[in-house]
Amino acid sequence: MIQRIQSLWMLLASITVFLTLQFPIYGGTLAANNTYHQLSGTDNLLVLILTSALGTGILINIFLYKNRKLQSRILLLAVLMEALILYLYVRQTAQYTNGSYLLWSSLHLLLLIWLILAARGIYKDSKLIRDSNRLR
Repeated sequence: MIQRIQSLWMLLASITVFLTLQFPIYGGTLAANNTYHQLSGTDNLLVLILTSALGTGILINIFLYKNRKLQSRILLLAVLMEALILYLYVRQTAQYTNGSYLLWSSLHLLLLIWLILAARGIYKDSKLIRDSNRLR
């Protein structure tokens, strides 16, 4: 399990997901009360639930190493959930009159890279199994 590279990528992705809850991704002036505020994952309940479910799902996915097909489907679902989370963040930034994305927003891009690398590792494993079965 741990010796497979996709397990490492999924572990890094899970850690990155939980880090996105801690660090703000956007900072600016709120339109409602004209104060500076930093937007983080804990500000919106839906984003908090989706992000927690995403991190937990990726962590559980590490231990499904015997079922590569299910692992790849869960990774595809994880990429779609991350896209939904990013959409919700962008929608929340409409509440700000001015502001900018912070350095921590790059964690979401890093998360997508980890997920793609994990999917690539699962694909390589399944291809190796298919090729070895063909040789038997």
